[in-house]
Amino acid sequence: MEGVLEQHRSLHEERERLMELIAQEMVKKKAGHREQLNSDHRIRLMLDRYEESSNKLADLYEDKDGMRRQDISSLAANPFNEFYNRLRTLRDYHRKHPDEVATPLSVQVAAFARLGDGDDELLASFTDEESQGRYLDLHAIYEKYLNLKGVREALEEGKELDYYTYLKKFDQLFDIKKETKSTAGYREYISLLLEYLTDFINRSKPLVDLNAELGKAVTEFEGKWKAGQFPGWPKELASAQSGGQFNVFEFKTVEDLMQKTDLNRLKNALKALGMKCGGTLEERARRLWATRGKRRDEIDPSLLVGAQASLVRQDEEKRIAETEARIYRLTELLSEQRQDTLENVQRKQARTGQEREEEEDAADAEAAAHEDDDDDDDEAIYNPKNLPLGWDGKPIPYWLYKLHGLNINYPCEICGGTVYRGPKAFQRHFSEWRHAHGMRCLGIPNTAHFANITQIDAAVKLWEKLKKGKTAEKWKPDAEEEFEDTAGNVVSRKTYEDLSRQGLL
Repeated sequence: MEGVLEQHRSLHEERERLMELIAQEMVKKKAGHREQLNSDHRIRLMLDRYEESSNKLADLYEDKDGMRRQDISSLAANPFNEFYNRLRTLRDYHRKHPDEVATPLSVQVAAFARLGDGDDELLASFTDEESQGRYLDLHAIYEKYLNLKGVREALEEGKELDYYTYLKKFDQLFDIKKETKSTAGYREYISLLLEYLTDFINRSKPLVDLNAELGKAVTEFEGKWKAGQFPGWPKELASAQSGGQFNVFEFKTVEDLMQKTDLNRLKNALKALGMKCGGTLEERARRLWATRGKRRDEIDPSLLVGAQASLVRQDEEKRIAETEARIYRLTELLSEQRQDTLENVQRKQARTGQEREEEEDAADAEAAAHEDDDDDDDEAIYNPKNLPLGWDGKPIPYWLYKLHGLNINYPCEICGGTVYRGPKAFQRHFSEWRHAHGMRCLGIPNTAHFANITQIDAAVKLWEKLKKGKTAEKWKPDAEEEFEDTAGNVVSRKTYEDLSRQGLL
């Protein structure tokens, strides 16, 4: 019934009304966490509707069926006839549907602002453990992790991996052995972990553009994977030195390689690289020479044993590593909730059942007090210094901003130059996967000795000093082992052996 131009006008009006409502929603004061979460979900729904309207409008402007050009031509030729034709069409429609009630567009759009206005209504569902999106609930995934092959065996004897420790290290996937990663259980585990983190962000942070964040993570992953620098998946080099007990680069030509080696040495080197090892001396030498300066994935597949199976395995490993890259990115987005979860778990472990009940009652009373507050103020928030917002949706006081040190940036060279805002985030990052991976790449254990050290040179120097100290403290048998001669004199082992050789004992 509507013409194409009327559809254009209606969609433009809808977009403008949605944008105005989104702006009002963003500046509206929120009394607590529940209201802030509902507000974010309302904005997300309006943004989705805005995107849908924009796509429809773009299709109309593209005019693939030519209806827009036809509509404009009919109006330009005889506007009065076109007007009366459309009026006649409207009358006929309402004559056939006399009881139909039209809902104005303003009413349809305004309905978004009333979503989640009920006292106990929440636009996203959470478990009791998640506490309306404040904490993570990884108990089911934690049980799945404990059942992975090789996980319990990797723990020290007599020790168990508790839930608190798992929360601190669940994103350190680069520490898991490659044998474990090749199992079907591990693939199911990381799929469940990725699915939960994605769903939790959609529920607790609806305004985060997950597609853009994950797209950026995949782009960075492709570059690191190609360079062999992705954590936990180093590239396997195709150097004959790795398996054949000699270096191909020591030989200048294929003939030189043939003269200085034999069939057995060439066979062992080719076997170590997973290549075909049959044929004459010349065929083996030329086959091994073809690997000179190449990575394993750059070798001609026709030279490998089971080339098709090798390619399938490499593709599977890449898919697993890409899933890990997505998990790393999502964990960074949830770093605040993760820290709050750690504190909450630690607090619960230290409290009795009665104290937990009292805490829940206090939380319910606080939520009820927020709901009884005065009507929200629609004035825009004045925040010239761009301070972080507090629990009430207002900027925190400037003295509190400086008290927490949020005006100070802490760069960390070990983390690749990442800058952390405030001492709390800076101290927290030493136990996160990025810093642990940086220390691992340097060949240094991430222990308490290296706390607050961010420079690579300082970490390397301290590690050398610690190794020298351990060497100096190491027990030396020659100087510290004691012997007693026939006269009852106690001497060192070195002195005893010297006297024994001289026949003075």
